[in-house]
Amino acid sequence: MSTSTVKVEAVVVAVSFAQDSFCVALADGREVTVPLEWFPRLRKATAEQRQGWRLIGGGIGIHWEAIDEDISVESLLATA
Repeated sequence: MSTSTVKVEAVVVAVSFAQDSFCVALADGREVTVPLEWFPRLRKATAEQRQGWRLIGGGIGIHWEAIDEDISVESLLATA
């Protein structure tokens, strides 16, 4: 009997913000919350600018046009 390993790629489905952190919800049910302090552009951004995110690379990254910020899911998982 052979077995195979299924690699699940972490894909973003939602982004939300608290006062000092932001949370990324992944398609596989995980949530990653990180301090805004780690991302100075997001920390300094207005609430409106923070809400102006879009998915890039099919959901493997997040882009904020207004503040020229890109964050990959891979980097969030590596630091969390």
